[in-house]
Amino acid sequence: MGHQFGDLAKIRHVITYSLSPFEQRAFPNYFSKGIPNVWRRFTTSFFRVAPPMVIMYLTYSWGTSAHQQSKRKNPAEFEKDE
Repeated sequence: MGHQFGDLAKIRHVITYSLSPFEQRAFPNYFSKGIPNVWRRFTTSFFRVAPPMVIMYLTYSWGTSAHQQSKRKNPAEFEKDE
């Protein structure tokens, strides 16, 4: 009745190659090249990312503590209320 999805059009003079999934290697050079590459990328970007994150965390924690202290009441102001 109809064509399969990959056979919708005939294209001339184009050669396509494919490799069977059973012939592919899932993790080629994973331990010899992959892990050292991850370590290299981590160390090169760590000093670019970590200092701003630490500064923002310290600013946020300081702002939170200052806000909590500003919301507290001074007990000396309420000693003579009774």
